[in-house]
Amino acid sequence: MTAACGNALIIQSDCSVLLEVYSAMAEDARAAIAPFAELVKSPEHVHTYRVTPLSIWNARAAGFDAAQMVAALRQHARYGVPPSVEREIFDLAGRYGRVVITRDGNALRCSCLDEDTAERLSRDRDSGPLLTSRIDKTSFSIDPVQRGILKQALVAAGFPAEDLAGYAAGDPLHVALRDTTASGRPFTVRYYQRQSAEAFYHAGSEKGGSGVVVLPCGAGKTVVGLAAMELIGQTTLVLTTSLSSVKQWRREILDKTTLRPDDIAEYTGEQKNTGPVTLTTYQILTWRENRQSEFPHLELSGPDRGA
Repeated sequence: MTAACGNALIIQSDCSVLLEVYSAMAEDARAAIAPFAELVKSPEHVHTYRVTPLSIWNARAAGFDAAQMVAALRQHARYGVPPSVEREIFDLAGRYGRVVITRDGNALRCSCLDEDTAERLSRDRDSGPLLTSRIDKTSFSIDPVQRGILKQALVAAGFPAEDLAGYAAGDPLHVALRDTTASGRPFTVRYYQRQSAEAFYHAGSEKGGSGVVVLPCGAGKTVVGLAAMELIGQTTLVLTTSLSSVKQWRREILDKTTLRPDDIAEYTGEQKNTGPVTLTTYQILTWRENRQSEFPHLELSGPDRGA
């Protein structure tokens, strides 16, 4: 196998990818594989990535196909791409979209591309009990309450669902970002922050409204949340890790948006109020068998509609 001098990637048959940090092509290689490979560890000289089923399916959800992934590896591989890795990528990428969830009146419909897939999933240990109401040979009616559980079961079964069911709309809430903060400083949303919010919103289509935005510390993830609130324009639930984060979110909302203090409510150990924008913590909202949620009466208008 001939080596491509200068290329930064070494692809191994177990689907791990080694990136030589000091190669002249390292940054190009890193950008090429970032959409479909997970960073495992990053010591000083060689970073290790891994191509996993979930990373491939996430890439497919973002619009990348198997040919693009394989082409990226081939372009930057120093010693070529093992055939087994290419086969794995094509096989796993081909499973995405074979199961689709759509809205069907007050229920949801889970449709399979073919009868074999439908039969296989109906007999699966985890997904089978959730696919008991059959509409026809390739589709099932499912309870909206079971939506998240079913999607997890389908991933475990190796057939991730493309979720096109959308979400229920919340009450309208006009949110506008300021050009000058309440404290008197100029304010603009940075390009990558706006790009992150728009990727989440997805122009308001049924493909938007969920996902994870990953940015380094200090990059302004709160601003991304505020930009998403502006795009969506609906009542919002903000979940944070601590009471201090609740206070931080209140300050940021009042400083950088046109919302008023009366628009923002806190549901914490100190006070239990709800409003157009409700700030709370994961601990308050968590439900466990031995401790029901402390927030039982809150009606969520689609879990994705909070920032």
